[in-house]
Amino acid sequence: MAIRLEDKKAIVAEVNETAGGALSVVMADYRGVTSGDMTALRAKARAENVLLKVVRNNLAKIAIRGTEFECIDEALVGPTILAFSMEDPGAAARLLKDFAKEKEAFEIKGLAVGGELMGADQIDRLAKLPTRHEALTMLAATTQAPITKLARTLNEVPTKVTRAVAAVRDQKQEAA
Repeated sequence: MAIRLEDKKAIVAEVNETAGGALSVVMADYRGVTSGDMTALRAKARAENVLLKVVRNNLAKIAIRGTEFECIDEALVGPTILAFSMEDPGAAARLLKDFAKEKEAFEIKGLAVGGELMGADQIDRLAKLPTRHEALTMLAATTQAPITKLARTLNEVPTKVTRAVAAVRDQKQEAA
């Protein structure tokens, strides 16, 4: 189906804006996946703040120029769905990895983070990144650990003094 020039410009601008604000992108071949399954995938993606785009490769190549995802240019071959992670760099990778496990026809082509193109075999590297919430929890625990240790240490001083005084008292009582 032919797309008018104005529509092509709008698509390119939309994808360029999305790519400009994204933290990572995962590319996959969606041939053989039913439209119902794709609708379910899109619903999951919205819930995780992952933007899915199915765009003609020529338009996608134009749209990613000037972004850190220019590196995916040569990987845009055949039917491709682009999953852009907007808040959590690993969100798109986790989403598409789980979907690929469920659907045999769905094949991950590659991913890009920080201007570096990685193969599909590197999906675990990105998918295993902690979510924003998990990372903040780890940071809070790491920050809190020295304070907790200091509080325990300071709490031990009066306990040790009390034990020493009790030992001296017991020793004097035994001597008398």
